Amino acid sequence: PFGGPLSSEMSVTLDIKLKRANKVYHEGETVAGVVTLCCKEPLQHNGIALSMDGIVNLQLSSKSVGVFEAFYNSVKPIPLISSSIEVAKAGKIPGGKTEIPFEFPLISKGNKVLYETYHGVFVNIQYTLRCDLKRPLLAKDLSRSCEFIVHSQPQKSKIVPTPVKFSITPETLQNVRERSQLPRFLIRGHLDATSCVISQPLTGEVQVDKSDVPIKSIELQLVRVETCGCAEGYARDATEIQNIQIAEGDVGHGMPIPVHMVFPRLFTCPTLETTNFKVEFEINVVVILQDDHLITENFPLKLCRV
Repeated sequence: PFGGPLSSEMSVTLDIKLKRANKVYHEGETVAGVVTLCCKEPLQHNGIALSMDGIVNLQLSSKSVGVFEAFYNSVKPIPLISSSIEVAKAGKIPGGKTEIPFEFPLISKGNKVLYETYHGVFVNIQYTLRCDLKRPLLAKDLSRSCEFIVHSQPQKSKIVPTPVKFSITPETLQNVRERSQLPRFLIRGHLDATSCVISQPLTGEVQVDKSDVPIKSIELQLVRVETCGCAEGYARDATEIQNIQIAEGDVGHGMPIPVHMVFPRLFTCPTLETTNFKVEFEINVVVILQDDHLITENFPLKLCRV
């Protein structure tokens, strides 16, 4: 696109390809793949290096920033893994396509735990491979990054699902000022488990036994609760991950409506509690009446990998 003498410079491409299509690895495994170089002419270089990094990035919500000055130091990135290897010594790469294989052990330094990959709002856990190709003199160095995914080690213990029953009436609602003015309703149901295996859906049932006001919608809302903190205090923020409508309109009374929600990959992870941050999850069963009254029942979830 730049024309002129740069065009031959620009015709070098660098890429990292992992052997595993799903890019999922566990601690102790080997991350293997190839560094691919494509160039028209032979290419002189000063060495090719590959680095692996795992970092927890913590961020404060705007509501917490002014409150805790001390937080600014506590939300430094937390390194989990950082190492590099030389893929090729300085030399010349022939024109055409060159593939250089690499193997990288996924082992943390010291006693660091490799937490599972997780893309949140205030907590982000990410693992990347980065390839750097050093060029002589005025030629521009090249670099390329790619993310890979770490799953935490499965739990040894068996998870026994314990169903949780619920019954929602005007009397059970929290934070209600004018209880007497609420329409009468009775909504019952159960979740098959609140200790959930992250790779399996959350299931259960909701049933409207009675409601004076017609129902507009019934929804399941998955919420992440992220806590960043230090000795001085904690900032705790709840944000919605996904919302699934399980019923629309005035559903038939006494009819069980199935609850089925898949935990989205990357936006959820096994429940995590460390000294500097926590990642927890909750589910809200939300019933919206036609007069736009919101009825919500909240359930904390514990997610794990088996």
